[in-house]
Amino acid sequence: MAYFLTYTTLFSLFSTFSITIPAAFSQQFAEEIATMRLEKVSHLHFYFHDILSGKNPTAMQIAGPKKGRFGMTMIVDDALTEGREPSSKLLGRAQGLYALTAQQETALLMVMNFAFMEGKYNGSSISVLGRNPVMHAVREMPIVGGSGLFRYARGYALAHTVWFDGKTGDAIVEYNVSVLHF
Repeated sequence: MAYFLTYTTLFSLFSTFSITIPAAFSQQFAEEIATMRLEKVSHLHFYFHDILSGKNPTAMQIAGPKKGRFGMTMIVDDALTEGREPSSKLLGRAQGLYALTAQQETALLMVMNFAFMEGKYNGSSISVLGRNPVMHAVREMPIVGGSGLFRYARGYALAHTVWFDGKTGDAIVEYNVSVLHF
């Protein structure tokens, strides 16, 4: 009988305790449990096609100065493909903007989502926010988040320009991405 009373007393105390926990605490606690899962590392490789010329450009200037290039801001909806050729398999779209933010060199501020439309990452995206000094052979930019299978993502993207047309501004950039996610 003492066992029953002890159990009942503990149950009663626990019930009272759980009722007095603030909602924010219980939500925070749930988040902590959810993030205790093991992280995965995904390595992605694709090509980014930034087309400023022709009848159907994928990048368009939305703001900028009357003289020079500093401050020029572009909005993009660029193809992400499996191979270097524009006709290769479409994996997704790079959607966002970039702006020329350096006066002494050609460097961009990249604010972009890579939205995937193919394979197991279909419907998922990763977000890039960082500096892109385009004249460097390889540029590193941070992955600051994601959605879908890339929820809670973090990592880095390495960009390497494989083709550039100086007259039109069109470019093909190879991306190697390492991303940690749940």
